[in-house]
Amino acid sequence: MAGGATILIAGTAYGIHARGGPGITFSTADNFTLNRGNGAEPDTLDPHKASGVWENNIIGDMFMGLMTDAADSSPMPGAAESMTRSADGLTYTFKIRDHLWSDGKPVTAHDYVFSLRRMADPKTAAQYVSILYPIKNMQAAAAGQVPSKDIGVRAIDDRTLEIRFNYQVPYIRELLLHYTTFAVPQHVVEKYGDDWTKPGNIAVNGPYLLKEWVSNDHVRLEKNPRFVEASGVKIRHVYYYPTQDASASLKRFRAGEFDLVTSSVPPQQVDWLRTHMPREMRISPFILSQYVQFNLHRKPFDDLRVRQAISLAIDRERLVKQVMRAGELPAYSLVPPGLPGYKVATVGFEAMPMDARLDKARSLLADAGYGLNNPLTFAFNTSNTTEARIVSVALQGMWNEIGAKTQIFPSESQIHYSLLRKRDFQAGWGGWAADYRDAKNFLMLFQRASTDLNYGDYSDARYEALIDKSDNTGDPVARAVLLREAEQIVLDAVALSPVYIGVTNNLVSPQVKNWIPNNENVNRTRFLSLDRTNLTA
Repeated sequence: MAGGATILIAGTAYGIHARGGPGITFSTADNFTLNRGNGAEPDTLDPHKASGVWENNIIGDMFMGLMTDAADSSPMPGAAESMTRSADGLTYTFKIRDHLWSDGKPVTAHDYVFSLRRMADPKTAAQYVSILYPIKNMQAAAAGQVPSKDIGVRAIDDRTLEIRFNYQVPYIRELLLHYTTFAVPQHVVEKYGDDWTKPGNIAVNGPYLLKEWVSNDHVRLEKNPRFVEASGVKIRHVYYYPTQDASASLKRFRAGEFDLVTSSVPPQQVDWLRTHMPREMRISPFILSQYVQFNLHRKPFDDLRVRQAISLAIDRERLVKQVMRAGELPAYSLVPPGLPGYKVATVGFEAMPMDARLDKARSLLADAGYGLNNPLTFAFNTSNTTEARIVSVALQGMWNEIGAKTQIFPSESQIHYSLLRKRDFQAGWGGWAADYRDAKNFLMLFQRASTDLNYGDYSDARYEALIDKSDNTGDPVARAVLLREAEQIVLDAVALSPVYIGVTNNLVSPQVKNWIPNNENVNRTRFLSLDRTNLTA
């Protein structure tokens, strides 16, 4: 990421929206139009095909799941007005509240059956289907071993849905916040096929409806008058803009073109922002793990010694203090600390002085056959965000200290993660923000069955056995112990190299009301409002 001084824009007032960059026209300032800088360009707005945080931000404004996000991101009843659990904890019954799709058709339990079967169908190619493997027969259906109609979901009547699970799911309420569990309108999907999400075709049951999507420019949502709680929705128009370049998005925020920037801020300007824009700079803990992902079946990272050396050479403390600067924590585990009832595992060299780590890393590379006459060389794939570019350059310098030569290949976020899913990389920058507050959400990434999400193609029978045993353990303390043992296995294998635990570093205009910091960094537009009566910058 390029450095440089912050540009001061004299006389600029928040909320006065002007023309942006080439091809971008910002909306007129009023109390009913919100402009959000949103990170990457969406790859899709289909809840069953999405995988990115930037997609979740938009999809969560359009659809309401059985549970939905409260103003502080905690789970609250959404499309389901009630939920009951069987005595064995394996079957849940939901009463669907009386509400409509945006085209006036009723939302029914049959839409949920259709949707979950659609997730299970291999033809859907759902990247995130593994998060739903707790549902009976979901994994077998996704693998094409049984038909999707055999998954544990049925409509008892139009407003009563039953879901059967393979084992108890203690995180059920938060799981049901995830967009993979959302209903999509069966009648619309069957009519339009892959075009069902286009403006003019799409129907939603959430607070906002898609009106326009101009690729690499903006997504425009409008308030859905048929939303069941529309009377409480203050903002009528929402514009989402891709903001890969953090420095450019900061300038636009300061110019009043954005009300929110929820992607990142330039690390080199964090100190200035803390001093000069403390109201706008919103930093808080985030359940986000950032790491180097290795392709375990591509040279040179099929060699454990090489992976160990690369991990040892990363000076995490220096990186978070001198490069990131926003309060990130050095990471020595995959699972972020602070999850309820869970004690993280560790890579084991946290207490080792950095000089000793570097010596050990050089020794490991020498054992693997690398040295002055045969230096380790590899490609490092990263997203093209400002933050990722800066981190990649810092890592490149650290690896150079042990004689490793790294070539950085940046690409747009959706392209970068597509390369990871296809395993078309040697090593790459990765990260995972929690879908729900449970260690399983991170550990599932390294299960064989997670396919697209298991970027490095990791496989270990002991790991699988521990995860399976934890799934079938009712005692939460014993379950946490098993998950920690599993985490230790994947860390010992150096299937990844943890780098840092993230923070939210949002930019929020003082004119935006009811923004509530939370460790999942979810603030749905339906709960926000605008007060532009004070236009003082």
